[in-house]
Amino acid sequence: MTSVQLKTPATGEYTQPTGLFINNEFVKGVDGKTFDVINPSDESVICSVHEATEKDVDIAVKAARAAFDGEWRRVTPEQRGKYLRKLADLFEANVEKLGAVEALDNGKAFSIAKNDVAGGAACLRYYGGWADKIEGKVVDTTPDTFNYVRKEPIGVCGQIIPWNFPILMWCWKIGPAVAAGNTVIIKTAEQTPLSALVAAELIKEAGFPPGVINVISGFGKVAGAAISSHMEIDKVAFTGSTVVGRQIMKAAADSNLKKVTLELGGKSPNIVFDDADIDNAISWVNFGIYFNHGQCCCAGSRIYVQEGIYEKFLQRFKERAAKNVVGDPFHADTFQGPQVSQLQYDRIMSYIEHGKESGATVEIGGTRKGDKGYFIEPTIFSNVTDDMKIVQEEIFGPVCSISKFKTKADVIALGNNTTYGLAAAVHTTNLNTAIEVANSLKAGTVWVNAYNMLHHQLPFGGYKESGIGRELGEDALENYLQTKTVSIRLADALFG
Repeated sequence: MTSVQLKTPATGEYTQPTGLFINNEFVKGVDGKTFDVINPSDESVICSVHEATEKDVDIAVKAARAAFDGEWRRVTPEQRGKYLRKLADLFEANVEKLGAVEALDNGKAFSIAKNDVAGGAACLRYYGGWADKIEGKVVDTTPDTFNYVRKEPIGVCGQIIPWNFPILMWCWKIGPAVAAGNTVIIKTAEQTPLSALVAAELIKEAGFPPGVINVISGFGKVAGAAISSHMEIDKVAFTGSTVVGRQIMKAAADSNLKKVTLELGGKSPNIVFDDADIDNAISWVNFGIYFNHGQCCCAGSRIYVQEGIYEKFLQRFKERAAKNVVGDPFHADTFQGPQVSQLQYDRIMSYIEHGKESGATVEIGGTRKGDKGYFIEPTIFSNVTDDMKIVQEEIFGPVCSISKFKTKADVIALGNNTTYGLAAAVHTTNLNTAIEVANSLKAGTVWVNAYNMLHHQLPFGGYKESGIGRELGEDALENYLQTKTVSIRLADALFG
């Protein structure tokens, strides 16, 4: 059986694929293994899906390789774009269904999940527009040579996506890879496979040839490791933790030296100056840390407030955080749902306990909400020092630290005092301050008077241990292209 009948509170009954999507068909895993998918809101089992092992990865790679070397190579760039735009249309036509499955599976608020689907559709359509605009060039060197440079697809791409934005990351990865002419094996996180499998149904409907996009469910230590080390995969892209990113990079190097891009963790500073619009800053600081339950790689988890407004800001921020509605993802007023799993819940709570033991002050939260589901109250720590684990390590939950600073130079040093460099924000009404601080922070994205404002046209990625390469924008296409130079020596007769 490769599907089951399920129900969501928002959209009613639907057919949930549970198989591995290989060669445009849902199939059982070779070893017949399955694993349970847990509803983080009530800890119940939603259903079981087929688990991909090394054998299944190998089958998917063979399908992707056959497609790449066969029919897909003959598909024009214009047609690749049409396929992606058709897939975007199907996402928009199924926004309620995809969003409901995402909310059920991941625990995020249904309204936010629908925004993720819409963002995914926009991303697919954007790269559909790029497909026929990938161009080479002619390079004039000497009169007796003709030189041209081609941009060619890399080949078979393995992609491993995280559980915090399952459907959005699915689109971020597939869009540029397919636009550039590659074929794909994409592995979802074991915590959240369901929405990606529903999306996989739309691949065939959009008209993609078999083997171009293959979607598998499985565990990182098995299927993810097989993708990273497979000798017939030409490139691997990963979004997730820095710890796992290191393992993937090592596996890629130890195998066929496949190309690697990594979008990894963060411990991002969110900086508020005395002259900031305080109401606006509080709103964005709140959104910066508590959006998606704090399960964002770019979450603004280190908040620095200039000393002139620190006390006022802290009080107002506590009041704002207390208004965040934590609860059932399908309730209309819910902003923060549960953490994704028991493991993640336990990890976050251990950080909270460590913060308390280290002498930091819990200004708000720090406790579980309710007795069922993985819900954690929005938490703010003050009286922190830069050497505390809660300040230095990525918590990936609704937990932040807040501290004061004196000068621009001070806060630039504080902001850069991390091994990460994914994102940052500056809140000020002084343009000179905004530009000076933004340019001085070692981060791939810096927002000014905003936070978490990602867009498919804007490159996203990190400095330092936050990753290699960029997602989104034109930059992402380079991750999936290789450059070939052709130099032709012209006949001597042509030059007398």
